Amino acid sequence: MAVTLINPDGLPKPDVYRQMSIATGSKLVFLAGQVARDAEGGRVGEGDLAAQVEQSYLNIGTALAAVGGSFDDVAKLTVYVVDWTPDKMPLLGEGVARAAAKLGVDPVKPITLLGVAALGEPDLLVEVEATAVID
Repeated sequence: MAVTLINPDGLPKPDVYRQMSIATGSKLVFLAGQVARDAEGGRVGEGDLAAQVEQSYLNIGTALAAVGGSFDDVAKLTVYVVDWTPDKMPLLGEGVARAAAKLGVDPVKPITLLGVAALGEPDLLVEVEATAVID
């Protein structure tokens, strides 16, 4: 595997993400923000944050499979959530857990979570960017 995830000594050791990834592969993949759209562009999970997170993560898995990788190759995620408040964390976690179960992966990655006023389309509640490294 091209990506090793760690929580280095001297930093907090959160359960839901890792502080750092060490990438050693030969192919760097920068994936555009993924949203709650199916393969035909149809809306998924309108008004349902957990369903939208799940679809966004599944789309990342699909995109990486197309270039010979998988979600396991993700080195870093950036998650943008509309009108973020901490009480949304369980829904975020639920969506991540459902996607991880479907993908058969450990979803714990270095992550940056940002609250935003809006995304590109009014029905979108979340957008997830990924950077991956593939051997």
